[in-house]
Amino acid sequence: MTTPILEIQGLSSGYGPVRVLHDLNLTINPGERVGLVGLNGHGKTTLLSTIVGLTGWQDGSILFKGEEIGGRRTHGVGRKTPSIVRRGIALAPQGDAIFPGLSVRENLDSGAYSGVTWRSRKRRRDSVLEVFPPLTKLLGQTAGTLSGGERRMVSVGRALMSDATLYLVDEPSLGLAPKISIGLVAALCEIDIGEGAMIIAEQNLPLLEGRVERVLGMHAGELKLDVGEALGDIPPSAAVSL
Repeated sequence: MTTPILEIQGLSSGYGPVRVLHDLNLTINPGERVGLVGLNGHGKTTLLSTIVGLTGWQDGSILFKGEEIGGRRTHGVGRKTPSIVRRGIALAPQGDAIFPGLSVRENLDSGAYSGVTWRSRKRRRDSVLEVFPPLTKLLGQTAGTLSGGERRMVSVGRALMSDATLYLVDEPSLGLAPKISIGLVAALCEIDIGEGAMIIAEQNLPLLEGRVERVLGMHAGELKLDVGEALGDIPPSAAVSL
């Protein structure tokens, strides 16, 4: 029997006194690319943050390749995150989470921070440039001077520099023009993840339809099989104008 890449059981988490996630169960299998769709404020980012230990508190089980990385935690935000990332989880956070004063090359290379990945950073960087060709001519440019779409490519590309088995990508299209969003998400969905897995959190369902193995909805801190329920009054087909 194949061991799931990620198996979550009874997961709750939040910040301070606020509970955001409520008793979640989720299984991600090798080779799966899963879309997580919902409106802002309903728990998508919190779920990805909880997996890597960046929430204020959490309870429940998170198994990564059969090993527990979750459990009860009530303090020390991010204390376990480095060890979790070293196990093979990469997070491309929401927004322009880059180092604006560093060059594009330096930003990308910062994702290859472990010994093995650092030694192979040029090869890894070349692979990222195959996914995002526009960055090739921008390697020496200061990241803070890039456009929104270019900055997002750098942020996602940095995550791809790691030796990860599970990629967590949070709102890749946020704030981008539709044409750029389509290209960015399409590139993500064409990456060969092999026996690994990827979760893409998005508000715009049409960006994911036909590109991922399955789509789950997130509404009020709970996972929903009915994506329409997660999107509230917005018809799924009209979530974004393509």
